Amino acid sequence: VQLQASGGGLVQPGESLLLSCAASGSIFNINTMAWYRQASGEQRELVAAVTSGGSTNYADSVKGRFTISRDNTKKTVYLQMNSLKPEDTAVYYCKVLIYGMDYWGKGTLVTVSS
Repeated sequence: VQLQASGGGLVQPGESLLLSCAASGSIFNINTMAWYRQASGEQRELVAAVTSGGSTNYADSVKGRFTISRDNTKKTVYLQMNSLKPEDTAVYYCKVLIYGMDYWGKGTLVTVSS
């Protein structure tokens, strides 16, 4: 299983970004798909997750600003990030749960700065 994340970059406060993470390999069923982030000097934290049934949960810090979604036919998870703040600056990682095993993608850097 391989995960390819994309969509990071440098934006100004208040702007938006869309992150994508596509899974490839011999995958027949993906359970939970999630985004985590790790700011410099901080621990990795859960940003948002979506189950195979479509249930979602978000970190309090991003509720109302970020939206997670998935396309099962494309084996892809998305993170729409709106109203970005400097404190959202971090490396963002996608993670998928398949048959009880976690798989992580390489991170994509999001920098929010004026």
